[in-house]
Amino acid sequence: MYKKLFIYTIIFTFIDQVSKGLINIYLNLNQSVEIIPNFLSFTYVHNTGAAFSIFEGAKCFFIIIAFIALNIIYLFFIKDKKLKNSEIVIYALLISGIIGNLIDRILFGYVIDFIDVNIFNFAIFNLADSFIVVAVILLLIMMGGKNARTNS
Repeated sequence: MYKKLFIYTIIFTFIDQVSKGLINIYLNLNQSVEIIPNFLSFTYVHNTGAAFSIFEGAKCFFIIIAFIALNIIYLFFIKDKKLKNSEIVIYALLISGIIGNLIDRILFGYVIDFIDVNIFNFAIFNLADSFIVVAVILLLIMMGGKNARTNS
């Protein structure tokens, strides 16, 4: 089980880092390229904060939080648990999202963001952010389903 989790985490982290590397190579900072007209662009920005640039410049804080989150995920949700394949993928997404942004913060002092959804003036984000959001949503659905089964 841990081997699968490790392999998926490496794969997802690699995909995130390659996507950021390609953006860094092919776009200049603050440059935007429209992918789907009036909907999706790739806009290369540096984010020193969290979502919507909150807590901007708090590099050490976010590095510490990432390490704490990784430890909590392992100790309370993975260690000594028999996980299903779907849970392994979900936790790999979550862990790789955290690690992907952690790598950026340690190496550069900021996170490379580039996915720019042109509706509602939404925040620019990256694949690691997407991995985290998707994993959390799936975990909530999964936990909600478990609670519904135990309460009936």
